[in-house]
Amino acid sequence: MEEVTKETTPALLPLLERRVRQRKPTVSVLKSKLKQGVTCSVPRVRSTLTGFFPVVSWLPKYKLTEYVWGDAMSGVIVGIILVPQAIAYCLLAGVKPIYGLYTSFYANIIYFLMGTSRHVSVGIFSLMSLMVGQVVDKELFLAGFDLNEESTLSGPDMFNATLESNLTAGTLHSVELMGVQCGKECYAISVATALTFLVGIYQVMMAVFRLGFVSVYLSAPMLDGFATGASFTILTVQAKYLLGLKIPRYQGYGTVVITWINIFSNIHKTNLCDLITSAICISVLVAGKEIQERYKDRLKIPLPTELLVVAGATLASHFGELNSRYSSSVSGHIPTGFIAPQVPSFVLISRVALDAIPLAIISFAFTVSLSEMFAKKNGYTVRPNQEMLAIGCCNIIPSFFHCFTTSAALAKTMVKDSTGCQTQVSSLISALVVLLVLLFFAPFFYALQKCVLASIIIVSLRGALRKFKDVPDKWRMSRNDAIVWLVTMSATALISVEMGLLVGIVFSMICIIFKTQNPKVSLLGRANDTDLYEDMDEYKNLLPPPRVQVFRFQAPLYYANKDSFLKSLYKAVGVEPFLEMTIRRKAEKKAKDMSSKQAKANGDKNNGEVTIGSVELDFHTIVLDCSAIPFIDSTGMATFKGLVKEYKEIGVSVVLANCNTLVIDTLQKGQFFGKNDKDMSSMLFYTVHAAVLYANSTFAAAENWSENSML
Repeated sequence: MEEVTKETTPALLPLLERRVRQRKPTVSVLKSKLKQGVTCSVPRVRSTLTGFFPVVSWLPKYKLTEYVWGDAMSGVIVGIILVPQAIAYCLLAGVKPIYGLYTSFYANIIYFLMGTSRHVSVGIFSLMSLMVGQVVDKELFLAGFDLNEESTLSGPDMFNATLESNLTAGTLHSVELMGVQCGKECYAISVATALTFLVGIYQVMMAVFRLGFVSVYLSAPMLDGFATGASFTILTVQAKYLLGLKIPRYQGYGTVVITWINIFSNIHKTNLCDLITSAICISVLVAGKEIQERYKDRLKIPLPTELLVVAGATLASHFGELNSRYSSSVSGHIPTGFIAPQVPSFVLISRVALDAIPLAIISFAFTVSLSEMFAKKNGYTVRPNQEMLAIGCCNIIPSFFHCFTTSAALAKTMVKDSTGCQTQVSSLISALVVLLVLLFFAPFFYALQKCVLASIIIVSLRGALRKFKDVPDKWRMSRNDAIVWLVTMSATALISVEMGLLVGIVFSMICIIFKTQNPKVSLLGRANDTDLYEDMDEYKNLLPPPRVQVFRFQAPLYYANKDSFLKSLYKAVGVEPFLEMTIRRKAEKKAKDMSSKQAKANGDKNNGEVTIGSVELDFHTIVLDCSAIPFIDSTGMATFKGLVKEYKEIGVSVVLANCNTLVIDTLQKGQFFGKNDKDMSSMLFYTVHAAVLYANSTFAAAENWSENSML
C-alpha cells in the first residue's frame, strides 16, 4: 500500500492554484468610465481628433519622394476605371449617371479623411448598386410610377427639386414629397439618398456600440455564395440592355426566373443595333481582361479597357446617330457642376428602414474584411471600429449631396495595390479625376449607349461567376462550406438578394448547431508506456487502460446536445445505467420468484429470500476527457451530475480530466463536487493519466479491503 501511495501521490497534489480574482463593483466601474469619458484635456482632444480623422496623424509624416509616384499612378488609374463604372452602375441603382459620379467623388474624399486602410478603394460597388436599385424600383412601383417609361426630362431640369406644373401636368406622373411635386427621376434619387442616409446611421450606431461582432455571422463561403448569386441577378437585370428591350424590372421574389421569361417572351423585339454593339463591346472587354491577366507581370499598369470602350462607343454612337436612326437607348444629358445639397426625405426614411439593414451589414462587412485582408498583406494594422465609422460617414454625408450607398470594392482595391499605392492620397487623386469629368467632360457622354454600360457591368462579374470552378475544391476541403455556398447562392439567385442573405446567415448557423449536436466522439487509448492518450480509431498501437474507459466529447455541452452526449457515451462504453439497473432488477425478481417456488415445493419457510451476487462489468471507472469541451451550461452540469449518480448505482465511478477553468467554475457554482468542493480532489484531474492512475489505485485498494474483510 505504501508503494502505491507514493506512486500516485504526485498526481493528486494540487499542482495548479487558481488566482483569486475580485470583481470591482459595477457602480465604481461606471463612475470611472464616466469620469474618463467627460475628462477634457489637450492630449485627449488630440487623441480624439486623430481617432476620428486618422489623416491628421499620417499625412504630416508623408514621405513625398517615396510615396508620391505610386499614389499618383494608382490614383489616376483607379480614377480612369472609376468614371465608366460610376456611370454604368447607375443602371443597377435605377438613377441617372451623374449621381454615380457624385457618389464616387464624395466617398473617396471622406474615406481619405477617416479611413485607416492605405489601400481600400471606397466607392460604387455593383452589389450595393443592385440592392439600392431594387429598393428604388420597389418604391417607384408603390408610388405609382411606370417602371417601363423613359424620362422625357434632360439637362438641368431633372435636378430641380420641384418639377414645374407645366411639365408634370397631364403627361408625367408625379407625387408630393417634402411639400413639392416630384417626378420619377426626382423620386428615385430621393429614395436612394434616404436609404443611404439610414444605412450610414446604422453603420455609425454599430461603430458607437461596437457591434462589429455581427460580421462573424457572415462566413466566407456564405459571402462568396451571396456575391455569386447576386451576380446572376445583376446579369439578368442588365440582359435587357444588351438586347435593347424595354421591359420593367420585376418586383418580388423570383426576379431572375421571371425576368428571363419576360426576355424570351419579347426576344422578337430585340434591337439589332444594341445587340451588335453589345457583342463588340463584350468581346473587346473580355479580350482586354484576358491580356491583362496573361501579361500582368509585364504590364506595369492595368489596361484602361473600359475607358477605351466607352470613348470609342460614344464616338461611334454620336457620329453614327444610333439613337435617332436605330432607336438605341443612350445615357442622355449628363450636366456639369454640382447640385445644391438637400436633406433626405424623412417620409421615405421611415419606408426604407428595414431595407437599409442588409445594405448596412453587407457594406461594412465587405469594407472591414477588405481592409484587414490588405493590411495583413502589406504589413500594417487597421482599426475595424474606425472602418465602420468611416464607411458610415461615407454614406451619411454624401446622402445630402444626391449620392447612394457605397462600400469598399475588391476589383479597384486590387488595382490600387498592384499599381504601387502607398497611402489614401491615391483616393484623393481619384476624386480629382472624377471632379474633372464632373466639371468639364460629363456632357460628352450624352450619346453613350446603355448597352455599352451593361456590357461593362456584365464583364466585371467574371470573377464572381468563376467561383463555380471552385465548387469541387470546396467540396473536397469542406462539404459543409460547399453546401453553405450552394444554398446561399441558390437562394440569392432564385428568391431575392435580401432573402438570400437571410437564408445564408440562418443556414450557416444551423450548420454550426448541427455540428455541435453531432460532434466527433471517441474512446482513448494509451501510447505504449507514456502518459499520452489519443483516439483509438485514428491512431495505431494504442491500448485501452485496464478496467477504465476514457471518453472524449469534442463540442460544448449544453441544452441542445446533452441527449447526443448521453447516447454517444452509452454507445461507446456499451453500458446504459438505467437499462443495466432494469436488467439487474428483473434478474433479481426472477431469482426471487424461482426461489419462492422452490421453497414452497420443499416446504421451506424462508419467504423466498435470496441474495443475488453483484454483476461485475469489464470496467470500473469512466474518465471523461473534457479537453475538447470549451464550455457547459446548467443543463450540461446537470447531465454530469446525473451520470455520476446513475453509474454509481451500478458500481461504476465517473471522473473528469483536462477541464478548462470555464467548465470548472460552472461545476463549482452548481456544487458538482459537493459542498465546499469536498470531493474535488477525487473527481477532477489535470490529465487523463492522473485520472486513470487514481481510478486503478482506488479500485485496487477497495478490492484489498474487501478481501481482508471477508477473511
